[in-house]
Amino acid sequence: MALGIVATLQIKPDQIRHFETHFLKLAEVVLTEEPGCRLYALHRSRAAENTYVVLEQYDDEAAFALHGKYEAFKTANVPLKDCLAGPPTVELLDGVEASSTSTTEEAL
Repeated sequence: MALGIVATLQIKPDQIRHFETHFLKLAEVVLTEEPGCRLYALHRSRAAENTYVVLEQYDDEAAFALHGKYEAFKTANVPLKDCLAGPPTVELLDGVEASSTSTTEEAL
């Protein structure tokens, strides 16, 4: 079952440009180096200043368990730590997928 992650990050106002630049580099590393990562995308909040949301999706728990353990990720993540105004808020989500034994009509 797919696993979704919604991570909300508060960024120091004077670190916004640095954060965006380095996060986009990190995202490229994650998407190319981490098998099982389907989505790793940064979004800027329209409602809350200096707030960013990272949407992530992995094939399964095993793929997520490996996230962050790759050396390339660790190296790319270093410049981001000083940008955070506080700890991120992270929510784990279970993917909703059609069962191989049910049909669309049964689901309705």
